[in-house]
Amino acid sequence: MIIDLRSDTVTKPTKGMLDSMMSAEVGDDVYKEDPSINALEVKIAKMFGKDQALFFPTGTMANQAAIKLHTQPGDQVICDKYAHIFNYEGGGASFNSGVSCKLLDGNRGMFTAEQVVEAINPPDFYHSPLTTLVEIENTTNKGGGACWDFEEIKKIRKVCDEKNLGFHLDGARLWNVLIAKNETALDYGKQFDTISVCLSKGLGCPVGSVLVGDAKFMEKAIRIRKIFGGGMRQAGFLAAAGIYALDNQLERLEEDNKKAKQLGDLLAQQDYIKKVEPVETNIVIFELNNKFSQTEFNDKMKLNNIRLSDMGQGKQRVVTHHDYTDVMHSRFCEVLIKL
Repeated sequence: MIIDLRSDTVTKPTKGMLDSMMSAEVGDDVYKEDPSINALEVKIAKMFGKDQALFFPTGTMANQAAIKLHTQPGDQVICDKYAHIFNYEGGGASFNSGVSCKLLDGNRGMFTAEQVVEAINPPDFYHSPLTTLVEIENTTNKGGGACWDFEEIKKIRKVCDEKNLGFHLDGARLWNVLIAKNETALDYGKQFDTISVCLSKGLGCPVGSVLVGDAKFMEKAIRIRKIFGGGMRQAGFLAAAGIYALDNQLERLEEDNKKAKQLGDLLAQQDYIKKVEPVETNIVIFELNNKFSQTEFNDKMKLNNIRLSDMGQGKQRVVTHHDYTDVMHSRFCEVLIKL
């Protein structure tokens, strides 16, 4: 038995999802004639109370399209130093859109409205880049699955309105937030101009993300997707997986969050652990002390067929997901205790 906790992206479609995919009605989505894609886009736009939604093959492409929709070359995006768009998207913001990122020193990937105000470059000072977009990530990946305070989001929205800035949410794991904090997609739709949500993480789909937003931003989204090479043909097989996941596998994210919290509590009790980040959703980030080197710890995990993410600097990451069964959970807890 291999216990793979590197990411919730390692999940495989369930039988019900596969059945839905194989029976999907499809067409040519480049012509906007795929009924399953169209149904998914309408479904997610309605969930968030937005005008339009557009299916993308990846979350990175959806985020990169959003940046391009909000900016012009030479502009600047305000985001956290932990932001996925800065750390894990291959420098795409600068390559694809010609923009720079002003990195804020937040708390576990989350910053304040006051920090945003301080980071905005004066629009009439032509020596500095023009600030046009604020981007946040919820949950924060490098922050250990942390959830933003919704009241702070509302304060940042007010700043964006006052300063005429776009506001984009990288909501790759937003579904986990909605379950953990009893918030709704409509709540988030009211605060952001554009939102990207991922189907291939906690929801367990094989492929896909969706960008949703107001019409004035989304009207060029399909053109940007085409430029980025994201146009697909009979992609309804993938959309059917997304529809099935939203209808059948959304509420079960609570189980992933619960198991992650149990692991966080267990790890905090072990004498080889220096620190465990607070656990709110399905990500656990912990630091080792000097009892084991990182290499020794990882070797012990490999001997037990357990796969984790080595984040460097003594940090390890665990991500729970629907393929992580109760049997696997018991086995992993047993291994952690016996170390």
